[in-house]
Amino acid sequence: MINTAIILAGGFGTRLQAVVNDLPKPMAPVNGQPFLNYQLNYLKHYGVKKIILSVGYLSEKIKNYYGSIFNGLEIEYVVEEKPLGTGGGIRLALEKCTDELAFVLNGDSFFDVDLSKFYDHHSMQNAQVSLSLRKVKDAGRYGTIEKNTDNRIISFKEKSGNTNEGIINGGVYIIDKKIYLNSTAPNSNFSIEKDFFEKQLNTLKIYGFEFEGYFIDIGIPEDYTTAQNDLKGFKYK
Repeated sequence: MINTAIILAGGFGTRLQAVVNDLPKPMAPVNGQPFLNYQLNYLKHYGVKKIILSVGYLSEKIKNYYGSIFNGLEIEYVVEEKPLGTGGGIRLALEKCTDELAFVLNGDSFFDVDLSKFYDHHSMQNAQVSLSLRKVKDAGRYGTIEKNTDNRIISFKEKSGNTNEGIINGGVYIIDKKIYLNSTAPNSNFSIEKDFFEKQLNTLKIYGFEFEGYFIDIGIPEDYTTAQNDLKGFKYK
């Protein structure tokens, strides 16, 4: 199993400013506690021991709240001195990772993926990078993904605006540290989606596995409000 998880927690939260304007997005309160707590408890349930938080905007608020231990999890930080994008933030954290593989999550969304099954799929296919995927009825506000019968990803489609069913990127990844560091440039601002996944499709073994678990993205005010109700009975402690 995988012992380390990286969480991207450095975003500005532009779309959420009207609701939460003095906190990083992952610290937005949901039922009286930071949204990040839900992710951390979920990761602990699946045996993760160490969390590396890639932080930037208002990073001291995250550091002051969590310190170096949270609910038995070891917490480390990497600080983006300048914005590095999703790809650069992940790279910064992987440089500090001591394991070969790491889970990677976005700090403003939660996807209830069975991480044990995810890891098994990744291992069985001998994948170098794996993405969690989810089928949604309205894929218009997301880009969609196509894969072959072996679950290897063959294309990424732009947001279409069409309210059609589609398979989307769920934002939970398994990444091989050495592969990623060898395929990306240090100290550069780039998107993991556009500048890594899409550009490396024909070079690396990038797989996608579908899960049906609960999914929420609190970066949008309406969904942030929805999360207040949905996460009341959260099953991971």
